[in-house]
This record gives sequence, C-alpha cells and structure tokens, in this order.
Amino acid sequence: MYTLGADAGHDLDASFGRLAEIGYREVELPNLLGHNAREVKAAATRAGVAITSLHLPLLAQGGSFLSLASEAGRIVDTLGELGARWVAAPILLIPDGMRPQPKEGSGSAIARAVAAAGPDIWKRTAALLNQKGEALKPLGVSLAYHNHNLEFAPVDGTTGWDILWRETDPSFVHFELDTGWIATAGLDPVRFLKTCSGRVALLHIKDVAAGNQRNFTITMTPAEVGSGILKWDKILPAAYDAGVRHCYVEQEPPFVIPRMEAASFALLSKLF
Repeated sequence: MYTLGADAGHDLDASFGRLAEIGYREVELPNLLGHNAREVKAAATRAGVAITSLHLPLLAQGGSFLSLASEAGRIVDTLGELGARWVAAPILLIPDGMRPQPKEGSGSAIARAVAAAGPDIWKRTAALLNQKGEALKPLGVSLAYHNHNLEFAPVDGTTGWDILWRETDPSFVHFELDTGWIATAGLDPVRFLKTCSGRVALLHIKDVAAGNQRNFTITMTPAEVGSGILKWDKILPAAYDAGVRHCYVEQEPPFVIPRMEAASFALLSKLF
C-alpha cells in the first residue's frame, strides 16, 4: 500500500477494490492509512484482500501512534484486528540529533548520520530487534527487518547488514528483503537471496531503471515492476527457494504515471 501514497486512505473501499480488480490478493500496510485497524480490515475484507503484514517504526513517533515501542499486547491486538501475523521494522534506529543540512535530502542526511554513528547504531538496532522479536513471538506475531541500501555501506571493515545478520537471533528476527534497494547497493538480488536462505520470509518486489546509480544514501531511479532492469524470472524462484512466502509489489517515487497505474502495470500479469 506504500506504493499508493497518502491517497490510499481517502477511500479505503475504492483503494482495496481497485487492487482486487488488478488481481492482488494480499497487501502490506505502511501504517493504518489514517483509520483504525477494524476499519482497514473491514474494507479489505469487502474487497477480498488479506492484510498479511504491517510496517511499524522501531521508536515511538509521538502521540498515540503505534510503533514497536508500544506495549506488545497493543501491537498483537492491532495485528489481530487486521488479520496479519507479520510486523516489519522499516529502517534502523535513526541516530539522535539527525538534521538535514541546507539543500540535503533526507536520505543523504540519514546516511551521513548513520555513517558518523559507526557500528554501534547497527548493534543497538540488532539488540532492539532481538528484544521486540522475543516479546512478540510467544504471542503469535513474527518480526522482520526491512532493508534499504545503506545497510551495505562499509563501516569499520564490515557493513550494517553483516552486523544485523550476526547479532540478531534467527529464532526472533527474520528479514524482509527489498530487491530495488539491494540492486541499488550494487548487489545481485538472485545471488544475495541465496546467502540468506531460511531467514527471509517477505520480499519487496521493486524494480529500478536503466542508469540507476549505485549508492548508499536511500536514493534510486525507480521503474514500474517489469519495465526496469531486474530479472524477475530469476529473482522470484530464488526468493521462493530462500523461504519467501509473501511478496509485495512496491515502487518508490518519483512516478511517471499515476500510482495505481504503476501498481497495475501490464507486465505484472506475465511475471506472476
């Protein structure tokens, strides 16, 4: 649902109904779309669409907004109302005091702050993921961590990804791999999936355009899935072999066609 942007919550029935017409049978939520969980679930059910995952930030965002810092019982109740069993942390802990400099994009600002924080910020993220995953697992909720490209930037002879991989407990923490960000980090998604078999359960199906530049600053040149350069006939089987059972089509802005059209791109039906 992230692909559809803020407009997705303006008319839930229209949003879920159109996705069902396209052929989607399950979705992941970036948040509750400005509604409560029961309202979102009811609209999805009317359209025949299942909600299988919800993104929640690691830290509280202020007010009454749900996050992984919320009480485990509240998280579980919300997931239960949605009918989902997966919750995903969308990004690592952002270093305290991170502020963009003049004319600096937010992605570059986050990458700069994370680089300055060194390996400690990744270790702290791993420890928090273990804590949250251990608390949620007995209650029937599974936790995953979603990558961007900054996980693969060098840091003191290693990478953030390697630290997360080593220091998170496989019993409590899974991964939601994002193919577009993996490719933007200069890695081959097919080969990468083979290195994390057994711990990756969710996949963001995201394409990148020809000329997309390798970087570690949360920036990319996106493309509608199937119109970019990624080889889906190789990626999807590799993902299934690695243990992925939930795939979510996602696209980053800027969009050159309306968001719903990007979600219904004609090549999708061929791919799947």
